[in-house]
Amino acid sequence: MFSSSPADAPLVREPLHAPVAHLIRGGMIEGIHYGSVVVLGADGDVRFQLGDIEAAFYPRSALKPVQAVAMARAGLPLDGELLSLAAASHSGEERHLAGTRRILELAGLTEDDLRNVPDMPFDPVVRDAWVREGRLPSRLAQNCSGKHAAMLYTCRLNGWPLEDYLEPGHPLQQAIAEIVEDLTGQRIARVTVDGCGAPLFSVSLHGLARAAARITTAAPGTPEARVADAMREHAEMASGSGRDVAALMRAVPGLLVKDGFEGVQVAALPDGRAVAVKIADGANRARVPVAAAALAFAGVAPELLTEFQGEALLGGGQAVGCVRPVRSLEPVVVSACA
Repeated sequence: MFSSSPADAPLVREPLHAPVAHLIRGGMIEGIHYGSVVVLGADGDVRFQLGDIEAAFYPRSALKPVQAVAMARAGLPLDGELLSLAAASHSGEERHLAGTRRILELAGLTEDDLRNVPDMPFDPVVRDAWVREGRLPSRLAQNCSGKHAAMLYTCRLNGWPLEDYLEPGHPLQQAIAEIVEDLTGQRIARVTVDGCGAPLFSVSLHGLARAAARITTAAPGTPEARVADAMREHAEMASGSGRDVAALMRAVPGLLVKDGFEGVQVAALPDGRAVAVKIADGANRARVPVAAAALAFAGVAPELLTEFQGEALLGGGQAVGCVRPVRSLEPVVVSACA
């Protein structure tokens, strides 16, 4: 199913995105979201593609499960909710902060050792509570703090320097880059800096889907399987109690899901079926229904996906439309929008 050596890096070019969703209001197309979608079968072959699935792009936080696998391969001994947190874009709930502190304690470190950017909690309800309480931005509250704590723990276990763990040439980041290429099956095209300050590796949408499939089909007990199990069993630690990706993992048995800023989502089933989505304008309102439609195309029962059709468009407080995936992406009727 998978090649043993990485292929060449994807081309850096203007992505040839295509319409993936229509904004429907009053039965008319009011707007169009462009993007790209890939659906892989259990054999790893492309079953459906739309837009540009081979151009280089930045997966953003959708790459975190791969980063977590790399750390597990490098000896990170976490499992369960703490390993899920290591792959998380968390909401800043108290459980996320407590879990990050626990990882740091295991490493013999504190919040002061983190090098991610201080921020307020990602969840708007939690963030509003912080503001009311007069709490300030912190590295612990920033949505990538679990990953950063796990990075520091991995460095401590391997005797690697702590101060510069975010530098692309650091042994930790070199180890992560190696696993990114291994699991995606292709060389990294570009390296830049993600919002949290960590190196961000550019691959293709196709490569991202391959990586997710590699993780969910790995043998029990492997680093890949440990990460997949942790995220599925502790979905709220990988995201948050009110997040769509956690709800999707609860709704579809065995599904691994990770989102990323700028309209990215990847999901894979235990048999290797996988989907990856990139919304060109970064819109979350298109990400969710397009990903649900892609999963239906991959064979997930549509009745499991009705919750993820997207939010209704309102007019005068009444539902007058929705964001609907393009017809070519709907092998069955998923959207209730006319």
